Amino acid sequence: MTTSSVMPDWIFDGSPIGDPLGYGERAVKFLRMLRHPKSRLPGHAFDLPEWQERIVRRIYGPCHEDGRRIVRTVVILLPRGNRKTSLGAALGLLHTIGPENVPGGECLFAASDRKQARIGFEEAMGIVHSFPDDIVKKLRLVDSKNRLQNPKKGAFLEAISNDAGTHHGRTPVFALIDELHAWKKRDLWDVISTGMRKVAGSIKIIITTAGRGQENIAYEIVDYARKVARGEIDDPTMLPILFETPADADWRDEEIWHRVNPGLALGFPDIEGLRAAAREAEHRPGEREAFRQLHLNVWLDHSTDPFVEMSVYDEGASEVDLLDLEGEPCWLGVDLSTVGDLSVIVACWHDGDDGFVVHPWFYCPGDNLRRRADIDGVPYPTWAEEGFITPTPGNVIDERVIEDQLRELCARFDVREIAFDPHYGRKMIARLIEDGLPAVEMRQGWVTMAPAIRELERAIVGRRFRHGGHPVLRWNFSNIAVETDKADNKAFNKSKSTDRIDGAVAAAMAVARCAAGTETTIYASEKWSEDMAYF
Repeated sequence: MTTSSVMPDWIFDGSPIGDPLGYGERAVKFLRMLRHPKSRLPGHAFDLPEWQERIVRRIYGPCHEDGRRIVRTVVILLPRGNRKTSLGAALGLLHTIGPENVPGGECLFAASDRKQARIGFEEAMGIVHSFPDDIVKKLRLVDSKNRLQNPKKGAFLEAISNDAGTHHGRTPVFALIDELHAWKKRDLWDVISTGMRKVAGSIKIIITTAGRGQENIAYEIVDYARKVARGEIDDPTMLPILFETPADADWRDEEIWHRVNPGLALGFPDIEGLRAAAREAEHRPGEREAFRQLHLNVWLDHSTDPFVEMSVYDEGASEVDLLDLEGEPCWLGVDLSTVGDLSVIVACWHDGDDGFVVHPWFYCPGDNLRRRADIDGVPYPTWAEEGFITPTPGNVIDERVIEDQLRELCARFDVREIAFDPHYGRKMIARLIEDGLPAVEMRQGWVTMAPAIRELERAIVGRRFRHGGHPVLRWNFSNIAVETDKADNKAFNKSKSTDRIDGAVAAAMAVARCAAGTETTIYASEKWSEDMAYF
């Protein structure tokens, strides 16, 4: 069985956990004093299994000499059904009405939307309502604001969501970040993180299942936690607790189920329920991907029917130095979009005898870039700042910027051909040809694109495709949904793809023309009906 090097084996090995001031023991005692309405233990005692107890001790026990808690951020990657919501609710109460509360302390349950935020809050309220009446009377519940107040200390617990507008001005001492993989934008994360830096002893606990794609805040945080777990980054303030299955593991293996679901040995989640889900997943690819993601914590890419395994694609991420390619024969693929979408140029050069190296230039409208990022769920502003995408002025793409880039590339490299999807590019093609540049039409029908996609697939699978790890291009490749005809010809289906794939289309065009070498073919003779069949 393939295992992950980031697994938190310390949870099960009985190794000592430092607790010089007894804060870990204090936290455990408080949690064990709680009652939970759904608990099957005598007196509805809060169920804190040993593996969760060790997590609590590891968070709160280790301290600096002056008593300051060492851990400031906890990342718990845990599959569904392992009672992470109950644990998170109890920790919220620990900081609101328990021994970790501070005067005026602001404690938050933060989630992607109001409904999800309310789940953790209601879990906490269920515990509170199990208290003796004399204790409940000392607290104040403001249900309309999803807030529990501790008037004696001025501390409060509140549920907030990422879809509820601005939350600037927050200075939380405790924040439970719930299901971070579902957060489509990072605004609330940034507000909470910056606010917590103002407060001594604040702690942020992220509890989430695995997500999809790499263009989101969840992947960024979890990947950082992986590096800490592997020892690549020295950050004692970060506690990574990652129950994660490697992507190449056998998802049918029940040993793996038990390894990444620490509650399974205690009856949660239900083993028979997992077996039933696995049987269904055998015959339904979409269910299989959901099973791997939600029950085994395999971090997936966007497409449920990927063009290639993205782990194989990622092997081509070694650096591409454009200075080394100046003067070398070059082929360009151009995918022009509607005025408000993504457009791209992809350049391709030979890499050795049978390999290819590519580099893309992406363009999008510059107006409302952050709003576009929220809609597509990707960091357009960050990509723009880092030079991976060029926003053109206005709310539509200025094609003159793209045309100027093409002319610049022709001056810089030995461009043999500029292949266009003519659907939006006829005027630009005509202008370039008029100036003696090698622009050609490459229609998007099966006859043209199936061989191009086949060539691209062979290159990637054969580890002969070097792309430099460009993040926007990777995102495009991870979005592809493939359509296959009776002759096993493949096409990229734009309507079924999870998001934009323009860079992958342009890459296929550029690689195909590069593979053909100096043999130039004009594609205008293909039938329009074949072109339309692609879409």
